[in-house]
Amino acid sequence: MPSPRGDASTQPLFSEAHAKDLDARDPLASFRARFHVPPGPGGEPLIYFSGNSLGLQPRSAPERVAREMEAWARMGGAAHFKEEDPWYRYHESLAAPLARLAGALPSEVVAMNSLTVNLHLMMATFYRPRPGRAAVVMEDRAFPSDAYAVQTHLRSRGIDPDEEILIVRPAGGRPCPSTEDFEALLEREQGRIALVLLGGVNYATGQAFDLGRIAAAAKRLRLTLGVDLAHAIGNVPLQLHDWGIDFAVWCSYKYLNGGPGAAGGCFVHAAHAGDLSLPRLGGWWGNDPATRFEMRPDFVPRPGADGWQLSNPPVLALAPLKASLEIFEEAGMDALRAKSVSLTSCLEASLASLGGACELITPRDPAARGCQLSLRFASRARAVHQALAERGIVADFREPDLIRVAPVPLYNRFEEVLRFSRILAGIVGPSAPEA
Repeated sequence: MPSPRGDASTQPLFSEAHAKDLDARDPLASFRARFHVPPGPGGEPLIYFSGNSLGLQPRSAPERVAREMEAWARMGGAAHFKEEDPWYRYHESLAAPLARLAGALPSEVVAMNSLTVNLHLMMATFYRPRPGRAAVVMEDRAFPSDAYAVQTHLRSRGIDPDEEILIVRPAGGRPCPSTEDFEALLEREQGRIALVLLGGVNYATGQAFDLGRIAAAAKRLRLTLGVDLAHAIGNVPLQLHDWGIDFAVWCSYKYLNGGPGAAGGCFVHAAHAGDLSLPRLGGWWGNDPATRFEMRPDFVPRPGADGWQLSNPPVLALAPLKASLEIFEEAGMDALRAKSVSLTSCLEASLASLGGACELITPRDPAARGCQLSLRFASRARAVHQALAERGIVADFREPDLIRVAPVPLYNRFEEVLRFSRILAGIVGPSAPEA
């Protein structure tokens, strides 16, 4: 995907001619037809810039679900061992495509549970507090569910979260913490830290953290590092194995388009995944599948991330995710990332028409962000969000003053970026009427 820098840099705004040219030359343009785009107020397709909240439905998803429903009706429990996609091993068919998106070995990933359940499971294993060393490091404005999970997990172990959660805050009045901010806190507090936990991409600001560099700092200081990839997987390139991330968790209903409440996922580095002595909260599906139905009295986890499973896979919930991962496999993450950088760069260029009506708090460096740009409005952000919705634009409002906008490369177009910027300018630009 060609970069917008060039045409856009010589024009005051991202232009209609430029948008049409980029759409015409987009090698991923045909993938939009593989998704259901909901209709807007006038029946035309919505400008759906909320894939960072809930991804659109793949058109192949209903057929995938129907296939398993038919097997249930026709075979009952015998479908656990059917020839194609046996339920007994259904989750295993998702391991390879998930591993490619995560930059991992297939044995290091598993599709299971939800993000927060997986986070609690990982903390049960990797959060090993001891006197004087019980602190958990988190980024400023961490995803609330992560914060709730850490707070309650610490309390369950008799640890005061008010004392033992350390927040990496941005220095110098910046909206986002720098890698140096992370490194400085880890160095300063290394003797107190039991776990470092951060989001791969911050849900509020859209900042993509330099996980490789932070992982190197954690490894140098012998600190355990876990990552929430809810806003990162399927959005930005990842190399979890090579970076040496200890564990990661994610949900699958945002960029992975797995549907509302879709089964999430988990990564456990190979350095740990084969260690059967690690403490964990177990369940029968974590046992070796060769002996699982022998119903032995003692839990012996299988090697790999699969050994952290609790229950049998939710086949009907995994089927839409399987459909979406097939599309990712066909499109390729390199091509998706190239288009994403171009889309967000065009969106950034188009915001020049807004004057001082809003502030872009997402980093301007494409390497430090994914699909999402977060716009902070000095006033009436909720009214702006409502006005956008009335004009057929779906973005995401977060209290008190943020509107998150995420053009997704699988199904959004450059022409939509242009229309969004013009509509937003009409609502809040220098010549816009007061709402």
